[in-house]
Amino acid sequence: MMEISWVRVYQAANSLEAHSLKGMLESEQIEVTLSGESLSAGAGELPMDVVQVCLWVPETQVTRARARLKAYEAAGEVEWQCPDCREWNSGRFEICWQCGGEKP
Repeated sequence: MMEISWVRVYQAANSLEAHSLKGMLESEQIEVTLSGESLSAGAGELPMDVVQVCLWVPETQVTRARARLKAYEAAGEVEWQCPDCREWNSGRFEICWQCGGEKP
């Protein structure tokens, strides 16, 4: 059995962003694992760069994952309005924070 080589592709600002990005990548059949979640309990006691959650993907999927994450970052500047509840959301959100509606 061949061992998988994992590569860190993103350092999320917090656990919520990390899980959102994990779901986004998994929806495109990119395997993802997270590290650093257990350190969030130390927020305020540890430096912020230690508390951040990292996304890791198999080496064979790095190019696809980084391309998708680059598009995510580029879209981060444009807010969008949820078609279901009319709430305004950060461009980084793929679903509405208020009602869970999908980004148009």
